[in-house]
Amino acid sequence: MEEYTFETERLYMRPTSIEDASFVLELLNTPKWLQYIGNRKVYTEEDAVHYITSKMLPQFEEKRFGNYTVIRKEDHHKIGCCGLYDREGLEGIDVGFAFLPSYEGKGYGYESTAKLMEYGKEVHGITNVNGITVKENIGSQKLLEKLGLHYIKTITLPKDPEPLLFYSNSKDHA
Repeated sequence: MEEYTFETERLYMRPTSIEDASFVLELLNTPKWLQYIGNRKVYTEEDAVHYITSKMLPQFEEKRFGNYTVIRKEDHHKIGCCGLYDREGLEGIDVGFAFLPSYEGKGYGYESTAKLMEYGKEVHGITNVNGITVKENIGSQKLLEKLGLHYIKTITLPKDPEPLLFYSNSKDHA
């Protein structure tokens, strides 16, 4: 999967794999993940391996893009994730991101996600990108806007009754 690995000035990004299980366990149980994204019922490293193999890897195998682990060059710490997702109930490709609390507010989200969107466009021809977030997640809204997405409307997804703010960079939604 070397061809799907890339870097920015401060970061490495590579497809998430089962070797990231302990990191995924930590990230999915941070207070903001639980509050804004939801409880994925990942309580052990074994749960994390199952989550990676059942939720992350299948899309990557099918589409050749998906969830990437973000690693800081300076110390090789895994600090977050970002990805391009083909979500059920959402037309088009969705961009998502999450970082450990101690790495928020340092520009890593923008740096990694902007690079991922550039990769998606250049390699996969993905020009229309969407983003979803809950109303309370102001940080995500600001990052989506900085990435060039604009609020379109409130939506709900199948199997999730919570209203979500839908953003897009597509002129078709404007």
